[in-house]
Amino acid sequence: MAEGEKLIPVDIGDEMKSAYIDYSMSVIVSRALPDVRDGLKPVHRRVLFGMNELGVFSNSQHKKSARIVGEVLGKYHPHGDSSVYDTMVRMAQDWSLRYMLVDGKGNYGSVDGDPPAAMRYTEARMRKISEDMLVDIDKDTVDHQYNFDDTLLEPKVLPTRIPSLLVNGSSGIAVGMATNMAPHNLTEVIDGTVAYIENPEIDIEELIKYVKAPDFPTGGIIYGYEGVREAFKTGRGRVVVRAKTNIEEVNGKECIIVTEIPYQVNKAEMIKKTVDLINEKRIEGISEVRDESSGRGGMRVVYVLKRDAVANVVLNNLFKHTALQTSFSVNNIALVDGRPQLLNLKDLIHYFVEHRYDVVYRRTQFELKKAQERAHILEGLIIASDNIDEVIAIIRSSENANEARTRLMERFALSEIQSRAIVEMRLRQLTGLEQDKLRIEYEEVMALIKDLEDIIARKERRTEIIKEELLEVKAKYGDERRSQIEYAGGEFSVEDMIPDETMVITITHAGYIKRTSLNEYKTQNRGGVGQKASNTRDQDFLEHLFVSSNHQYMLFFTQKGKCFWMRVYEIPEGTKTSKGRAIQNLINIEQDDKVKAFISVKDLKDEEYINNNFLIMATKQGIVKKTLLEEYSRPRQNGINAITIKDGDELLEAKLTSGKSQLMLAVKSGRAIRFEEEKVRAVGRNSQGVRGIDLDVETDEVVGMIAIENPQEETVLVVSENGYGKRSYIDEPETGEAVYRITNRGGKGVKTISITEKTGNLVAIKSVLSGEDLMIINKSGIAIRLPIDDLRIMGRATQGVRLINIKGNDSIAAVAKVMKEDEQESSTDENQENGTEIESTE
Repeated sequence: MAEGEKLIPVDIGDEMKSAYIDYSMSVIVSRALPDVRDGLKPVHRRVLFGMNELGVFSNSQHKKSARIVGEVLGKYHPHGDSSVYDTMVRMAQDWSLRYMLVDGKGNYGSVDGDPPAAMRYTEARMRKISEDMLVDIDKDTVDHQYNFDDTLLEPKVLPTRIPSLLVNGSSGIAVGMATNMAPHNLTEVIDGTVAYIENPEIDIEELIKYVKAPDFPTGGIIYGYEGVREAFKTGRGRVVVRAKTNIEEVNGKECIIVTEIPYQVNKAEMIKKTVDLINEKRIEGISEVRDESSGRGGMRVVYVLKRDAVANVVLNNLFKHTALQTSFSVNNIALVDGRPQLLNLKDLIHYFVEHRYDVVYRRTQFELKKAQERAHILEGLIIASDNIDEVIAIIRSSENANEARTRLMERFALSEIQSRAIVEMRLRQLTGLEQDKLRIEYEEVMALIKDLEDIIARKERRTEIIKEELLEVKAKYGDERRSQIEYAGGEFSVEDMIPDETMVITITHAGYIKRTSLNEYKTQNRGGVGQKASNTRDQDFLEHLFVSSNHQYMLFFTQKGKCFWMRVYEIPEGTKTSKGRAIQNLINIEQDDKVKAFISVKDLKDEEYINNNFLIMATKQGIVKKTLLEEYSRPRQNGINAITIKDGDELLEAKLTSGKSQLMLAVKSGRAIRFEEEKVRAVGRNSQGVRGIDLDVETDEVVGMIAIENPQEETVLVVSENGYGKRSYIDEPETGEAVYRITNRGGKGVKTISITEKTGNLVAIKSVLSGEDLMIINKSGIAIRLPIDDLRIMGRATQGVRLINIKGNDSIAAVAKVMKEDEQESSTDENQENGTEIESTE
């Protein structure tokens, strides 16, 4: 240790705290956050001020970028050259700033993410709008501070006439905070600012009538307005932005054409990710993606659709999975008096207007001082011109200028400034014309002084000046809005594009799924052969059939106990005869798993709905489980565990209930059990459940479960594998006596159908009402639809009647009921469809 030095022990924790606070404050104040007054960060302000000092104005020649960067770097900005050049480049990109501040010449990058050329190759100059941000900077309108080496002064803020923070926005990440401010339309912002100046008590709802929404440089569509309103009112909000698209026919093929993309989206990256999603089969219906954008023609990205694709559904998937729809998270944090603050729309306008008041007041004071100084000199010159002969005599008789100034001051009671101006006066000012000019100029200066004093004395005058200057800016730079506002939009509200039709959803044994309009199925009488319902592959057959509407949510439950989500309209549509799409391409189901149950729910975001409904599940070995619907209300792409399945068992059925229903389980051997749902307590998602019916797992299995809400009105329908079926009362409607007695869960149950060799084993149990239709599909793909009312009520222990004629070794694969929404004629004619006879027989 050198002589005279000493060690001072310091606590490292305190030192780290102190150093980190100093660093974070430096980042917050001097780097990452914009000033609320001029909307600029220090680097932007220094670039513009450096260009101003260099004289690179909008009417001058472009100057090499390296020259400008060197000026800013050497004089004002103590950081890397890339930070300065990158800032200047962004200020010259029409897809980055709503109103560009720099006029660039050369390669300044592209919306595809191409980098700009090096600064030695590009040139730049200020734009006219930038000059309006620097106007009056030489009139002491703003405070200055010393630069990093205390040799030069730089402005702390620019005396801008442009409300830059609102019109161009800003983004930055500081320490412990960040800002992300959206750009807006200059015309709207100035209209809103003028409205605020006229009525400072104006509320934000009124301001929103002027400043309608953000206005992004790349255009696009602002989809939904709640996020915009939230951002304006609180300073934070989520604005959903969609690409501008239209559907055209190009070379005989239907195409989706994108002409504008959301703000800050890299077009090339977006196209690449879309192609990857198409290759991964996550987006269906697109055969080709082409980028036909050009400098003259503007942006044009073409998505060529496959022949069977529905354009609106494909477009919805693009919005959902790609950057064709993004959200801009507004976070209006800016520096107010050197402190970061969250600001709403009115705050932003208020602080800008206050800055303009300050600038106009200081400018007026500066101009008044200059005018008073000029008036003072003119007074002396007029005195001299009135006594010109004597003044000349005094000057000629003086030995030097100092003596002449002193003698003039004494003779005419002049100040030193006046006497200096007289001594330095040119001979041409002695002419009569020049003397008249002096008097005219003096009168003009005195009138100016009076006017400037009035401006300083009266705030109303300053208000009018601010309004006039803002309206001048609006006239010079105001333009039409680029981003379209879709007030009715919302989070993926594609229901408006897709009709809410009732659909039949079918799933084959091999896992092919499709939806078909219910109207494609005709009503037949009992005992008909049926229509050809589907072309299935060899050894494949239709195993599940469900009915739902396009707009509802779908919950798929697999035999391994997993749950997946989908909207009905997301299922590929097909005809009655098409085989459908492999379900593995739609949900992330394992190869050896199968969908065994399906539930259609109205709305998974309705808190009251999901907390007052339950899911009841049943397995082949007779286990039942009850869980609140809320546990299944948060969709995940890879699905969730719905129930823990034991070895050798599998999930068979799932039902949506209100918690007050009765449950019936039926087994292959023809027995059924009825018990109250309340006997099954609600458990968590990963639980196994409890025993619902006692059966021999070696020879018997559960074939179905029904949930009964109105036992007096509902009837039980059972169907055997050889086409026999019947309806039975649950409770006798006249006496109220239970046909199926209510027992505790876990019992053996009672006979529900008489099983014989002719009927075959029980395959299905359904709860049905009068007015409904029944759909039966056998393993060969033949389907029949018949009215429930054609089936008379029979005893619980009977074998029933023939519902469908089974040919050869065929057997029934699936049974479902259909709500009858409108009267349909029974098909009693003989028709031919796909080579299969459709006829009505008794």
